[in-house]
Amino acid sequence: MTTSTTMLQLYLDAETAILAGKTIQFAGRTHTMENLDVIQKGRREWEGRVSTEAARAAGVPTFGGLRYKTARFN
Repeated sequence: MTTSTTMLQLYLDAETAILAGKTIQFAGRTHTMENLDVIQKGRREWEGRVSTEAARAAGVPTFGGLRYKTARFN
């Protein structure tokens, strides 16, 4: 499991706990429902990193960091 995957799982677990009404300790701070937007923002960031790592591992072509596909006109 990569660091990005591990971090994503931590954010998913934190989001699930907060949505269940729990108060959690995460990243050295106490989080409650009022902090849900911070947790969701972090989750989205780590989802992007995991997606980028997966695309890189799969050999998806990029140009300047952006993925692209080529067309064939046979």
